[in-house]
Amino acid sequence: MTSRTRYFVVTSLLVLAVGLGTGLVAYFVGFPTNALTRAGGPDELRFIPRNATLVAYANVTDVMTSQLREHLRQVLPSEPNGRREFEEQTGINIETDIDRVLACIAPSLDGSSAIPGVGLILARGRFNDVKIESLMRDHGATVEDYKGVRLIVAPRESRTDSPAGSPRSGLHEDFSIAFIEPGLLAIGSGPLVRHAVDLRAGGDNVTANEELMGLVESLESGNVWAVGRFDVLAGQARLPGDLASRLPAITWFSATGLVNGGISGVLRAEARDEAAAENLRDVIRGFVALAKMQAGSKPEILAMVQSLQLGGTGKTVALSFDVPEAVFELLGQAAANRAFPGK
Repeated sequence: MTSRTRYFVVTSLLVLAVGLGTGLVAYFVGFPTNALTRAGGPDELRFIPRNATLVAYANVTDVMTSQLREHLRQVLPSEPNGRREFEEQTGINIETDIDRVLACIAPSLDGSSAIPGVGLILARGRFNDVKIESLMRDHGATVEDYKGVRLIVAPRESRTDSPAGSPRSGLHEDFSIAFIEPGLLAIGSGPLVRHAVDLRAGGDNVTANEELMGLVESLESGNVWAVGRFDVLAGQARLPGDLASRLPAITWFSATGLVNGGISGVLRAEARDEAAAENLRDVIRGFVALAKMQAGSKPEILAMVQSLQLGGTGKTVALSFDVPEAVFELLGQAAANRAFPGK
């Protein structure tokens, strides 16, 4: 299994951090309602390490049957290769086997790894443990017992797609799957999967992170959400110096969305100070104005742009959006017209 395929699911789910991208993620994976299964977040948070820099949640049933997904099928009719390959090599069908997911990015647990951030997905659903284990063994995985839990470890593989001399070049990716409890899989970085198993007996998990949990508890109702440290994630991305210097001085961010026939939600950013917040508002105002100009005679694009509402006070900047089902109907019609011009 290639490293690109191994982290296909991680990449797809963590795109939730970009609120306006929720619709595309819904097409690739599908997410339903009731994101908060208990006060303060889903129960699976107890398996997330306290030092997580990004936590994203989605529930996987309603959106798969929503009108939005049908509209997106018209706009993006091809099936993602990564999803199909992931199923062939792990036995996990993202679309039908999973009810809800909780994903995170966290620093290396012991601080020894040069990889700045590693990922973990906790998937709740219906899984054929024997099939998953058998298929992964066929692809070279090994199985071990870790504190009474079956742990499937994929063959380690050097990253060859990173420039020579970069922090990731020559490193070995460690990808594991653990059957933590009936109906719950931990998928991702080996150390984080093992740590999730450790946390079954209790311990210092993300629910003890007051800043992050404060954001989770303040989220509007929705069926997808993400919270994280923008400054830490930007630093881990190792962006070019000129680009990094132009980024807004944001510390925390949150995104929540409700996916049904359309998409509605709120993006929030906590800036370093009030001056940085006002600068960010200016940037967003300029972006919205430019987007309106670019929309021109395209009603489907203009409707999306006009739904954006800028708000927030002090150091907080908020951007709400409400894209109705009619917009996606227009997108579907536009896609059909491009595929069959003149029809």
